[in-house]
Amino acid sequence: MMQIYERLLASVDSIRRKTDFIPAVGVVLGSGLGRYADEVEAVATVEYKDIEGFPVSTVMGHRGRFILGYSDGVPVVVMAGRVHYYEGYSMPEVVLPIRLMGMLGAKALLLTNAAGGVNGNFRPGDFMLITDHIAALVPSPLIGPNPDQLGDRFPDMSSAYDPQLREAIRAAALAEGIPLQQGVYCQFTGPAFETPQEVRMARILGADAVGMSTAVECVAANHMGLRVCGISCISNLAAGISPVPLSHQDVFDTASRVEPLFRRLVRESVRAVYKEL
Repeated sequence: MMQIYERLLASVDSIRRKTDFIPAVGVVLGSGLGRYADEVEAVATVEYKDIEGFPVSTVMGHRGRFILGYSDGVPVVVMAGRVHYYEGYSMPEVVLPIRLMGMLGAKALLLTNAAGGVNGNFRPGDFMLITDHIAALVPSPLIGPNPDQLGDRFPDMSSAYDPQLREAIRAAALAEGIPLQQGVYCQFTGPAFETPQEVRMARILGADAVGMSTAVECVAANHMGLRVCGISCISNLAAGISPVPLSHQDVFDTASRVEPLFRRLVRESVRAVYKEL
């Protein structure tokens, strides 16, 4: 079995056979945000299935492809469809796409997701700028032999979500008149939604939103030295707060309903992040 760094080199080679495009900003699209990818002036589109040694997304709303090109003049690589731990992949495989974006040249990473609201002041359809995360409830993607070519064995996570990029996104949202909450994201493994007691635990720990992705991606990106920022779409109230049972369809429907505004926020955020590089 190939080691992680060898798999990354093979993946890079697969993409470089199609394009020599070098992105500055990587963007991971969460559930319901796929149309943003259609706005990118594509130089190349690469399906995950065509990349050697690459995991393939199996979840509704996740297309499973990289789009390399320009978003309002910003050179980007867009991950249209992430892979999740609950799909049966190992954590190093889950973050392989993040590491690949860094190896392709990205210096900053914008993570997006659909999340359950734990903060009682949040409502479905709100957007939350991620200020920090809780990843202690899932396996670290850095467990195992350290690929020294990517980063140090013990990366610092004091400012996991870059303060300057967060401020740039806040300013961009304000300029666009887009309301933006902020808070801490907590990752669970999924695929079952959290129980009411797990939601209470997350709130006690300091979480404002819960989900099944993102935090481990942030860890892997920080390990590589990428500057990271993130935005959650609060697609539902979490169990014990929501008066109705939860379903992935409801999550997808809410994310799709607010998608035009979320897409504008992401577009402006990418521009703001690029100016800080």
